[in-house]
Amino acid sequence: MTDNANPVPLRKKSRMQPIVAMKALKTLIDDPEQTEQVFIVIKAMSGNALEKSFDRFKQTETGKQILLEQRRLLTTLQNQEELRQLEADSLGRHYLNFVETEGITADGLVEASQNDDPMQDPALRLFGERLRDSHDLWHVTTGYGTDTFGEACLLAFTYAQTRNRGLGIIAIVGMFKITQELGPEVKKAMWQAYRAGKKAAWLPEQDWESLLQHPIEEVRQRLNIKPPVKYQEVFEQYSLVS
Repeated sequence: MTDNANPVPLRKKSRMQPIVAMKALKTLIDDPEQTEQVFIVIKAMSGNALEKSFDRFKQTETGKQILLEQRRLLTTLQNQEELRQLEADSLGRHYLNFVETEGITADGLVEASQNDDPMQDPALRLFGERLRDSHDLWHVTTGYGTDTFGEACLLAFTYAQTRNRGLGIIAIVGMFKITQELGPEVKKAMWQAYRAGKKAAWLPEQDWESLLQHPIEEVRQRLNIKPPVKYQEVFEQYSLVS
């Protein structure tokens, strides 16, 4: 019997917009500097990928605890002094070294997403922000750099994890563009990244606040993440040539 006094709100189904995505892709290919087109493609082709991931997340024990505590990963990542107190081999220290070397901050991802439409469901919004804020942790844990090639490989890995078609499309376009510059081994590296994403533990549900305190190699072993050998080979070869 349905409780009409407390009806469950129906979730609006997000439609894909292939025409919008195609126009944005054409603009991006013609002018790679217009990086805002990436977000247009992702938004146009994501459909309900985020909602589906959230449904899975809230069924996990970690997910339930994070939602109960209203825990925000950004707060932890912004506390660089606390991260600096962790052991040198910890994920947290590796993350801190990464952002300092790259000259980036956790706030940068927040600024990049300022134009996104606000989510009405606060729990879904918290999950979406957690995914956003963990992006650089994924870089550190997987070993893919912030160079264009590394970002493309991480997109392939992330698509395998989230099945977000917008990310998949950008990864494929990136693969063909980078292959023109670096050669056919790029495809092998990105295929390896995709397969790594399929084999790894599901990263969106991880208790990153806790994992930051553990040795990075222990975290990688726990999450079944292997070194990105093919990416490293191609990157090193390209670095020597350039």
